[in-house]
Order: sequence, then C-alpha cells, then structure tokens
Amino acid sequence: MTVDPNTINATLASLMQAPRIPRATYRLQFNASFTFADALALVPYLDALGISDLYASPLFKPRTGSTHGYDTVDYGQFNPALGTAEDFDALAAALQERGMGLLLDIVPNHMGATPENTWWADVLKQGPSSVYAHYFDIDWRPQNRALDDKVLLPVLGDHYGRVLEAGELRVVYWHGDFYLHYYEHQFPMTPETYGRILGLVLGHLPPELDEADTWVPLELASVVRSLDYLPRYANTDPTIVTTRHREQTIIRWRLLGLFDKSAVFREAMDAALAQINGTPDDPASFDLLDEVLSAQPYRLAYWRVATDEINYRRFFDINDMAALRIEDADVFADVHWLAFQLLAEGKVSGLRIDHPDGLWDPERYFWRLQTGYLQAALRHRLPQAEGDHTPQIGLQLEALRRANQARCSGRSSCWWRKSSASLSRCPTPGRCTAPPATTLCMWSTTCS
Repeated sequence: MTVDPNTINATLASLMQAPRIPRATYRLQFNASFTFADALALVPYLDALGISDLYASPLFKPRTGSTHGYDTVDYGQFNPALGTAEDFDALAAALQERGMGLLLDIVPNHMGATPENTWWADVLKQGPSSVYAHYFDIDWRPQNRALDDKVLLPVLGDHYGRVLEAGELRVVYWHGDFYLHYYEHQFPMTPETYGRILGLVLGHLPPELDEADTWVPLELASVVRSLDYLPRYANTDPTIVTTRHREQTIIRWRLLGLFDKSAVFREAMDAALAQINGTPDDPASFDLLDEVLSAQPYRLAYWRVATDEINYRRFFDINDMAALRIEDADVFADVHWLAFQLLAEGKVSGLRIDHPDGLWDPERYFWRLQTGYLQAALRHRLPQAEGDHTPQIGLQLEALRRANQARCSGRSSCWWRKSSASLSRCPTPGRCTAPPATTLCMWSTTCS
C-alpha cells in the first residue's frame, strides 16, 4: 500500500524530536541469578530512588551458563535463563507506567563462538560455502597454506597427535548428522566426509539379512553414492552452494530413515564408529579418524598456537569470541532486527554499544544504527508504508546534521554525547559532523 510521502516525512519528523537524555541510570546485571522477574520487583524502589532509566546488561541469548551476557549466540531471542518475552514485556510496561526508560546493552562487535551459535556452527560444517561465511572475519587464504579453506580452532589441551592417540576425540552420530566430541566441545562434521564413515557402516552389515532388512544395504549404498557427487565445501559458486545444501538435506532425511527403521543399521553404525574412534593402546587405529578430521573445514590445534596461526579475528585474544563483520549489510540486519523492534515498540528507549572501537567504521555504524531504528519505527507507526524508506530517512538525518553543524558554527567547541554515557570533544570544533540526535538517544550535541 502506498503512503503519501508527506505523511512519511511528518512521521519521521515526529520521531526525530529531541532525544531522551537519562537523568540517572542504574545498571542491572542480568543472568540466571537475576531475571526479568527480579528486575520487575525492583522497579518501585528504583523509581523512589530517583532513577530515570534502567541500564540493562545484554539480554539476548548468550552461551549456556554465561554470567555476563556479552558472549551472544543468538541476537533474535532473549536469554531463556532470564525469562520469556512476556516476562520482558511486563518489565518494560512497569517502567513505562512510571515514566522510566530502559537502556539496552548490545554487542555488535563479536559473538560467542560455540556450537549454540548456529551461524558459527554452520561455518564449521560448510566452510567457505556457508551462507554465514561472510559474517565473520576469516582469512580463508592464510599465510600457512595448509589452512586454506579451513578455520583454525585452538581448543586442544595438548598437541593434536597426543590428543588423538589418547582417544579424546570421538565421532558420534546424532539425528542424521555426525559430530566430533572433545570433552565439552562439539563440532559438526562436513557432509562430504559422511561417505567415508557410511562406507564402513556398509562393511559392518551382516552378510546374511532377513528379508525385511534387504533394503538396508541397497539404500545405504545409494546414500554413499550420492555423497560422492556432493559439491565440495570450498566451492562458493551460489548455484553450486544451493545444490550442495539441497542434496545434503535429502541425504540427511535418508539417514534418519535408515536409523529409525533398521536395528541392523544401528548395530553396524555402532561398530563403524567404534572402529573410527580407535583404541588408545593402538596408535595405528587412529589413522582413519585422522583422515576424516583432516577433511573437515576446520583444524583442531593446541591452544598455545593461537597467537601464531589463528586465522579468524577475535575479541582481543579470547578464542571463543569471534569478531563479526558488522559493516556487511546482511550481518548488520541480522544482528539488530530484534533491538530495532524493541526500540520501535517503545519497550527500549536507548542503546549502549559495546566496544564500538572494534568496528571497521564506527561513524558509519552509528549512522546506519539511526537509519535502521527510524526505518523500524516508521514501519511500526505506519504498517501500511511498505518498501524501503532509507533514502527519505537519509535526507532527514542529513538535514538535521547540517542544522546541528550550522548551530555549532563559530562556537569555540562542540561536544557530543555517546549513548548518554560519556562526553567527547568533537574532533572538528565549529564543524560538528557527529550523527544527529533522535529519540533513539544515541547521540546528542551540545555547543559552547
């Protein structure tokens, strides 16, 4: 449905009024020991204390057991340890009833690199062909060419060969896929290596089968043959990647059917995995496992080699915090959609950005943050306004920026406030170019 441009501009103008500047904030560290319900019970006390805005630690899903929340694994849902979306809504409503705001801490610079992170797990399974490969800063052609098309994972407690022959690495089957287990770590295995494993399963089937099981070797041989034609994970051609994803989905369904319907298949699977996983007293028994692991889109390594060979950007030197390419439009959209929705609905009144110093282009990031918020707020107020209104938003923001610049012209200094948390002197006094203020409360300008 088409909406009159004047209506859109008027709505944008109302959204771009003076930002809410917190009078006094109170930071709450949310985790399993302090939930949305706990915060709700504190609202009357905080209000009586004179607090204008609750400042919340990151609320989106972190790795299991996180006490701080800065290791986000899913930006599209709340941390389940804190309560439900309805519990959060109750907290937001209680704050609104008292005229209080909620500042939300978000982490766009990095994510927790764990199996719970579906983006990271897909990269480990699919390598460069993953649809999320460009979400992370990975050097697929590092100086050590043995790591071409692989991610180095420095997670081992000792050198690889010692860990391998100690029997600490084990392949397991789970719901149509194979995984590598190493203590608390679980790594997905790339589908093209399934053929090597299933070939062993085929060899472990008994030579004589009941008539009800005669279909099993035929189906299994067909699956192995299909895996022979699966495109390699290093191929990034979009058409071939689509084919790869389609075929591996079909193969997974067929594996699920074999496992669910055939006890003979399950017994042969157990025998094959026992063979692959080797025997600690027999070093040669791990050759097959080594062969399978060498074909993965990742290489496991002793944690001490991280500073020498690691080929993905981290948060400082923390191996299980993988940096994001937030400057990419796809990444930016997927990281912020829920935050923008909460802002547009008025449940969150401002954002605190964690470590903007780690971003590729902080100024452009904050500009896009304003644009994304206004786009979401516009859709919320005018749901019938379909399409992308970024050009109109950009014109409005530029006009406001120029107005701020003119207002500061000739003044001795210009200060801009970031996330209502600190003041920094404008690097170009008299020519303020900081992103303009909106109700998002991300930037505000003061001239003297």
